[in-house]
Amino acid sequence: MILTYCKLVFVVLCMTNAFFCNAQSLKVIPGKIDAKKVDALVCPNEIMGASIFQIPNYFVWGASVIKGDDGKYHMLFSLWESGTEGGSFVKDWVLQSKIGYAVSDYPDKDFKFQKIVLKGTRYQGDNLSWDAQMVHNPHIKKFNGKYYLYYIGARDPGEQAKGSTGENLDQRARVQQSLCIGVLEFNNFKELLSGNFSRPKQPLLRPRTRVKPDNIVDGSPTGTVAKPDNIIAVNPSVDYNPLTQKYMLYFKGNIYEPQWKGVHGVAIGDDPKGPFMPLDRFVFDVRMPDGTLASTEDPYVWYSKKLQQFMAIVKDFSGRLTGYKKTLALLTSADGINWDLNQNPLFMERKLRLLDGSVIEVDRLERPQLLLTKDGIPQYLYAASALGNVNPKNDGSSFNVQIPLEVVIE
Repeated sequence: MILTYCKLVFVVLCMTNAFFCNAQSLKVIPGKIDAKKVDALVCPNEIMGASIFQIPNYFVWGASVIKGDDGKYHMLFSLWESGTEGGSFVKDWVLQSKIGYAVSDYPDKDFKFQKIVLKGTRYQGDNLSWDAQMVHNPHIKKFNGKYYLYYIGARDPGEQAKGSTGENLDQRARVQQSLCIGVLEFNNFKELLSGNFSRPKQPLLRPRTRVKPDNIVDGSPTGTVAKPDNIIAVNPSVDYNPLTQKYMLYFKGNIYEPQWKGVHGVAIGDDPKGPFMPLDRFVFDVRMPDGTLASTEDPYVWYSKKLQQFMAIVKDFSGRLTGYKKTLALLTSADGINWDLNQNPLFMERKLRLLDGSVIEVDRLERPQLLLTKDGIPQYLYAASALGNVNPKNDGSSFNVQIPLEVVIE
């Protein structure tokens, strides 16, 4: 079972203003969240079923779903060709990823692939744009009657000069170090499918510092203090803050202490299309015993009207947040900036509970995206997954799973 009737304690904070809470008004509301059974069946080395989204000859990764004005459920997801010569999952997502579109009459099953809606601009002969090489990790939102597709993109800056800090980097590393966040705006999915939108000439958010001890393209000067958007700005999650009437864009960067870890920040803007101004402080600030930041990834952040607070799901690399490595952790916040671990921080283990009653452990459960009620209560979880270590594979064996959730607030 993904959540073995795990107790979820929601903390509702009544605020005296946008950024400070009155401790005397703190109110604890107990409840629970259960992951329901997934419509899937496991054969010896593969998984299939109505709630498993795969495409032959492609890797499929993170998916974001929204209910459209037509009553259908629209999915944007990452995909790239498998079986490429010399390729692998871990190499080709950086070099080849595209964004596809699927649709269903149901939120948790029967999604049908329609077409690829966004590629790197190199396919149009433009190798210089910020998203020329690839596009990845879509995050779909609707604000004020319009749709916004947030995504990440990158280009290859080319081989670096001899004697530079990037001279030894291969193409994959160069592209990965150029990742930024962009956004498309459109009125309806007919526009998206027909290509009737303006592609952003510049990224919505690009990194302000490039601090790394070695092997870095255009590294920052010695002594520069790394900001949250260090080297890369990726994995966007956006929501409106009714307390400040601003939009909040959460993102991941990379720092080295001295080993790699994922860290997060937040940028604030007046409009869903920006501009967004990133804060210098880190968010989801959970520390290791030595005082360094715990490594996390893949934030999904939302404001719950029902609970009157911000909530976030993040991947817990180290196990520092939940006690279990590579699980999904739950954090809460009164203002979207100052975050605490939930009383029970384990949101989900890397397990799927199937219709036949069996439980399987998966190697990945990443890029969590939610479908929420109007009050901000989770209904469905969408997660990128694989049965085994997919990094060295070139067989298209990754998939996206749709998981119904049941949340009870007592």
